[in-house]
Amino acid sequence: MSWGVYETAIRRWETVLGRPTPHPTQPGNHGRPVLAPTFVEHLMGLPEGWVTHLPLPRTAQLRALGNGVVPQQAAHAVALLLDDLAQLLDTDHRSPTGQEVAAA
Repeated sequence: MSWGVYETAIRRWETVLGRPTPHPTQPGNHGRPVLAPTFVEHLMGLPEGWVTHLPLPRTAQLRALGNGVVPQQAAHAVALLLDDLAQLLDTDHRSPTGQEVAAA
């Protein structure tokens, strides 16, 4: 499949995840292509089958994925918050001269 301008990003993500990107669509009930939950699951970086191997209809799988969190983004956000917290704790417990002070 040709991914056009997204080819480089798709190939890089395949390398990160260690598996090929699934086809983005699947046949719908009326024969027209619809978004494939396996594709969404893959783009989110979730383990294969994390949502798509559950006994849920396609629409419920997409809803679960849409309400989900991308693990890499969550990890980055938590790391940033922990850095901010460490700086706040370090700043709150030091006087202007750098000496420890009792917390109020």
